[in-house]
Amino acid sequence: MLLSSLVQLLMGGSFCTCICSTVVQSSGKYDSEVQNSGFVPMQGIQGGSVLFHIVKKQEADPEEVSWGFGPESNYRVLLRVRRGTDTPTWVSLQDKYQHRVHVPNVMSLRIENLTPEDSGQYRARVSFIGGRELTQVFHLAVYEPMLLPEILVKSSITPDWCNVTLECRDPGNREDLEVTWESEGLPRELEWSGIPGPAPSSWSLHVNLSLSQPNASLTCVVNNHVDKKTATVDFGKVCFPGSQEQTIAGLLEGILWAVVVVLFFLGTGLYFWKTYKKERNTETGRGAALQEDHRNQGDGDWAEQSQEEFQEGMYQPIVPSRV
Repeated sequence: MLLSSLVQLLMGGSFCTCICSTVVQSSGKYDSEVQNSGFVPMQGIQGGSVLFHIVKKQEADPEEVSWGFGPESNYRVLLRVRRGTDTPTWVSLQDKYQHRVHVPNVMSLRIENLTPEDSGQYRARVSFIGGRELTQVFHLAVYEPMLLPEILVKSSITPDWCNVTLECRDPGNREDLEVTWESEGLPRELEWSGIPGPAPSSWSLHVNLSLSQPNASLTCVVNNHVDKKTATVDFGKVCFPGSQEQTIAGLLEGILWAVVVVLFFLGTGLYFWKTYKKERNTETGRGAALQEDHRNQGDGDWAEQSQEEFQEGMYQPIVPSRV
């Protein structure tokens, strides 16, 4: 009934932002205890921290608060905190908690660097003046950090449709997981179905996608109340496996042709520049040679003229002077 309603909702719109194929795998043990006992549920992540804070129903401040760990039938007192003191008094399990437990005030307790072994019941027994007491129980569940989910894809392509089966897997194979399929750009022709896989860490989804609208994607979202990881499948790569390679090849070809054209113009320009420089050097050499010839010729004429004048001076008759 739920599946058919979701399909009708999906078929009626052209864009879907979330496919609510949510599957929860839980052991149910802690959940039933919390629901039936009235415990205060607390969640933490491995390596993180958690803060327990007592909600008092009395107006007066407590004289002493003792913190214990374990079920009601067999719990151990960890420490006691008295009003007006800065440090707690340890009773048991000091080696396990001392370096990780801090007491911000008489009504609060903080545990750092959480481990899965810290999961369980924590009891705060509050003592007031006049013998009145208040007990508050916290139920802590420590989760491991999520690993990135893996999506296995199986596809078959027809002339008009791309039939895809997706299987989202949690590599950690853990319980207490919630899985949601989120979509983007899915067309109205989409048909889908989601069912839990054979293992608690596997969830399947079948999609019939029109080839006319390949720009769509599906995201598998896996969370465990304190952490969330996602993995996405692009249908463009699944239904058109060669399109990306062709696009890259076309881009590389365009870049190659651009490089060839640039190199051609650079080579042509370099050739003309060298030719022009060579011609300039030749013309400069010719001009210098002509100037040298003219200078040499001028020097020769001057020498010849000087020699003739000298010879004329030598053979010029001496005219005696009159007294």
